[in-house]
Amino acid sequence: QVQVVESGGGLVQPGGSLRLSCAASGSFSSGVSMAWYQQAPGKQRELVAGNARGGRTVYADAVKGRFTFYRDIAKNTAYLQMNSLKPEDTAVYYCNVDTGNAHYWGQGTQVTVSS
Repeated sequence: QVQVVESGGGLVQPGGSLRLSCAASGSFSSGVSMAWYQQAPGKQRELVAGNARGGRTVYADAVKGRFTFYRDIAKNTAYLQMNSLKPEDTAVYYCNVDTGNAHYWGQGTQVTVSS
């Protein structure tokens, strides 16, 4: 079993920054993939950024140049640095851990961008 816990969401003004953290724990190898998804009200959950261990990082077009995904492999933690936030970034952000055998999700963290 894998536990996934996100943190770091909140309310921020347009143009501001936030850093989300995702900590994974439990029984899995170090070769897991980790990624961030967002789900806005009334919309499907969509990939924001992520990578497999040692793999290339992929980003959604809407966040390229503004968001940075990175991992601390030793701590099984993934981060999402979000800069130049826009109102359309408002969503619940979920962390996904893919062990290769199963996908695990956290409870989500709310990000609200509003003046």
